[in-house]
Amino acid sequence: MLLHIPDVLTRDEVAVFRRRLDGADWTDGRETVGAQGAHVKRNEQLPDTSPLKAELGQAVLRALKRCPLFFAAALPRRILPPRFNRYAGGGEYGFHVDGAVMMLEDGEQLRSDVSCTLFLNDPEEYEGGRLIVSDTYGEHAVAKRAGDAVIYPSSSLHRVEPVTRGARLASFFWIQSLIREDGQRRTLFELDTAIQKLTQDGADRDAVVQLTGVYHNLLRSWSEV
Repeated sequence: MLLHIPDVLTRDEVAVFRRRLDGADWTDGRETVGAQGAHVKRNEQLPDTSPLKAELGQAVLRALKRCPLFFAAALPRRILPPRFNRYAGGGEYGFHVDGAVMMLEDGEQLRSDVSCTLFLNDPEEYEGGRLIVSDTYGEHAVAKRAGDAVIYPSSSLHRVEPVTRGARLASFFWIQSLIREDGQRRTLFELDTAIQKLTQDGADRDAVVQLTGVYHNLLRSWSEV
């Protein structure tokens, strides 16, 4: 499920991020990728040891807590600390699939179920740089306004187009979901969305309660806690 999540960051928060990142010490993005990815990756990242990465990453996580749409769709169990990248001067990332297992800072491991890109500048500020996600319905080109995010299955084949003018800034991270299978997460998300809509429209209360029970029983049956 490819889903647009608007307004994760406010415009004021984006402006703060941009000021801090404008003076950042970027490093070669290939330092945080495996041998296969290094052949197709040309971008810059904040080093994993960067205090700025840790500071801004915590700000992203705080922002996500205000975003019920993110939690309803991703059903996160654990989130890898957000990273930050920059594409400019023809920088790109060719087609790849994200690694299945990521290492957390405490030495624990995280299974990547859901990938997230949080855009930190508007698409009018650069040319190229679209996130291309390939699935059974074809290829989808994504470029959202600053502060918006997209999530998609980490198993998806995807790439970032070359940036031929300006620079594309983003935060990116992975989520281990309570629900391993994308199809099951989609079902739960659609059911949750329908329940909220029926509640807002004043639907029969007993029916809404029954549907809510179905949602939680499916979540109980499918979740990994």
